[in-house]
Amino acid sequence: MKSQRAHEKVFSFEFFPPKSDEGAEKLRKAREALATLKPKFFSVTYGAGGSTQTRTLDTVLEIQRDARFEAAPHLSCIGSTREHVREILELYRRNDIRHIVALRGDMPSGMRGDPGELRYANELVAFIREETGDHFFIEVAAYPEMHPQAPSYQKDLENFKRKVEAGADSAITQYFYNAEAYYHFVDCCEKMDVTLPIVPGIMPITNYTQLARFSDACGADIPRWIRKRLEGYGEDMASIRAFGEEVVTRLCEQLLDAGAPGLHFYTMNQSKATLAIWNNLGLKAG
Repeated sequence: MKSQRAHEKVFSFEFFPPKSDEGAEKLRKAREALATLKPKFFSVTYGAGGSTQTRTLDTVLEIQRDARFEAAPHLSCIGSTREHVREILELYRRNDIRHIVALRGDMPSGMRGDPGELRYANELVAFIREETGDHFFIEVAAYPEMHPQAPSYQKDLENFKRKVEAGADSAITQYFYNAEAYYHFVDCCEKMDVTLPIVPGIMPITNYTQLARFSDACGADIPRWIRKRLEGYGEDMASIRAFGEEVVTRLCEQLLDAGAPGLHFYTMNQSKATLAIWNNLGLKAG
């Protein structure tokens, strides 16, 4: 963890593109509430195979142009072509977007076959650098508990290093609830001379059923003691939220005390849980 202490602490929040006018208004209110904390940037996800590409762009432009905050669109490459990615990069450049979260991404549900011309995130990072030089600050994903499709932990570390060597500036992790997994991952990276900022991804706990579904899909472990406590609350949502706030606040305290270079909150387009954790931590805006 020595290398991480050397980096500036960066705090950021992630949204997903709304699917309706009602969702857009909900997101706007969440963004306005979280903007009071003056984060470094807001990131916006990109659906499987780029399925939310237009909505991602609309959301990003509203954040950057209207709210005047730095916006970082996700950009995935699976199932795409170099020309298509080139067009998106040019579109972002024309709109003065300078921050990208570069991901391999997932194939759209039901699609099989051709993974496209850029099959892995390291190829996407290299392509962005070839096309745009240093215009973009590039974030990549990290998996402290191993990517669910990786053949081994060591192979996953090697894949991560390839993304870094291709030109990544920083990394954001998949969410986790075991701080030791993050410490171990960072220590392994340092042994491979990978010392870029690795910012922990934080998922507030507000709905156990939803969290369990997400975690099973992405390979994030929910420690047994947390699962049992959450299961014990049944449909008592207030108790789930209170317990979740306590658990996640403690996790964030541990990570920051150990030298983590900031926190990246997966907000689920809501502000209340993230604001509560932020206030519990005693963090200052900006």
